[in-house]
Amino acid sequence: MPETHLYSGGRLYNLKFMKIGIPKEIKNNESRVGATPAGVKELKGHGHEVYVQHTAGDGSGFSDDEYVAAGATILPTIEDVYATADMIIKVKEPIAPEYKLIRKGQLLFTYFHFACDRELTDAMLESGATCIAYETVTDRDHRLPLLIPMSEVAGRMSIQEGARFLEKPQGGRGVLLGGVPGVKPAKVLVLGAGVVGRNAALMAAGLGADVTITDISLPTLRHCAEVMPRNVKTLFSSRHNIEQELPTTDLVIGSVLVPGAKAPHLVTKDMLKLLRPGSVMVDVAVDQGGCFETTHPTTHSEPTYVVDGVVQYAVANIPGAVPYTSTLALTNATLPYAIRLATLGWKEACRKDPGLADGVNITDGKITFKAVAEAFDLPYTPLNLD
Repeated sequence: MPETHLYSGGRLYNLKFMKIGIPKEIKNNESRVGATPAGVKELKGHGHEVYVQHTAGDGSGFSDDEYVAAGATILPTIEDVYATADMIIKVKEPIAPEYKLIRKGQLLFTYFHFACDRELTDAMLESGATCIAYETVTDRDHRLPLLIPMSEVAGRMSIQEGARFLEKPQGGRGVLLGGVPGVKPAKVLVLGAGVVGRNAALMAAGLGADVTITDISLPTLRHCAEVMPRNVKTLFSSRHNIEQELPTTDLVIGSVLVPGAKAPHLVTKDMLKLLRPGSVMVDVAVDQGGCFETTHPTTHSEPTYVVDGVVQYAVANIPGAVPYTSTLALTNATLPYAIRLATLGWKEACRKDPGLADGVNITDGKITFKAVAEAFDLPYTPLNLD
């Protein structure tokens, strides 16, 4: 990698000029892409070479010609992109056909959600690559800035999808979320008042539903009570309270997140009998193992299954259904980090930004994120940036 130098703040930095690869996503019905043409232009402006796989942006509405105009080089295959690039920018975690393409020392910047995927974890350990996970990068306020945009999309989408599957032809009870004059609206229970949960509650409330949002944080519930519409009620999250709500609930949204770790099961299999047949459960936490005991990942092509008469939706890439919006929102958030990683190199970028260092889950065959190691009872090695 070519280098130049910058003297700033009394310190000399080696600036790297990386070859950055944007492969086409190959996960089922995943149409997002790791960077927009505008993002490519910014990377090029910092001196980096960007290689985009042929048609990688088509699903999001970005043509090869737009990438070329932004300064990218188009490569014909995913193999070419991985072989050429020092740094890979993606949306979703690599899947089995990609494992063999990843090499030692390569930098991967994407969503990983390692804690619920042992096969992926083992493959990345074996590869020797450095894996920086969007979902565990933090900011100065200990928020998750690279998870927030997709959480906003997923929260709003969860209500759209829940409303669709409440329709009788889709297997639901035949309930209109907002009701009509003389007919009560549907009842929506949102588990977790984080970014996903708040966006779900706002969307459901906007459609006129009767919404209850739960959390274990009283300050969070107080905030929700202050800012949410009047048709959103707050409830402390406990098994007892959830069980009391389920018999009259039409749509349950699971949105609990423990950063980098498996989600807790807030609705167990035996609790499904409390729901009426045709009720719908949408588990947005499926990437982290799901917060319903009966959750298993589904796809946009086969999004639901039925357990004990309850329709369950557990698509692992919900924002992939609206790729144009999602890709723009994601690039807005990831691009500043990608520029720093490429320009400074990942170690120096992480030394300068401890929140970015929180994103390093695996490097050089070692797990450097404790929750991932604990999920599989594997050795944990604190991150060494020397």
